[in-house]
Amino acid sequence: MEVQIVVYDGFDELDVFGLYEPLKMAGFDTRLLSLEKQDFVTASHGLKVMVDGQVSTSKKPAILCIPGGGWLTRGARGAFYESEKGDILTLIKDFHKGGVTIASVCTGALLVGKAGLLSGRPAITNHGALDALRACGAKIAFARVVDDGDIVTAGGVTSSLDLALWLVERFASEAKAKEVSTQLEYVRRGPIWRQDASPVSAQSQS
Repeated sequence: MEVQIVVYDGFDELDVFGLYEPLKMAGFDTRLLSLEKQDFVTASHGLKVMVDGQVSTSKKPAILCIPGGGWLTRGARGAFYESEKGDILTLIKDFHKGGVTIASVCTGALLVGKAGLLSGRPAITNHGALDALRACGAKIAFARVVDDGDIVTAGGVTSSLDLALWLVERFASEAKAKEVSTQLEYVRRGPIWRQDASPVSAQSQS
């Protein structure tokens, strides 16, 4: 299964790498792709990251992951800046229309919301950005991960690990998710809100 993680200047490091490592460990074909053609992307804390290439709407994965970073500070780079530019919003809408599952971490949910995909739908983001998420029309679901089928959102920063493990469970198996969490020596946190069931505790699955 192919997973593309979109990175841009100012993305939060843990948003991305908390996703990347568990997904790779589970055997998912996981790639870091930049919005623009560039050799590397500079993250919010200055880490320079080589990318696998530029994201293209002609090469759609099964899952597109959107990290956050820089939204709360309204910096000259980061998620808020990218929302103002608009290119990433067009990308998210196009991928979603093409049947790709959209998964966001932290304030990445605001990019999904600004793309117009969260109106009337349950979602979660960083606790400091809940009002902004409500302004996008989302219904706040107070859970670590909110799985609404074709759109999955996760809370702040470290929830990237829980999102990744949930995606492994959903698209591979519960056994594989437990195997990866054990290898990472990470106790999954919950609850997880699911579209087709009552919220469940991630800790009870580990």
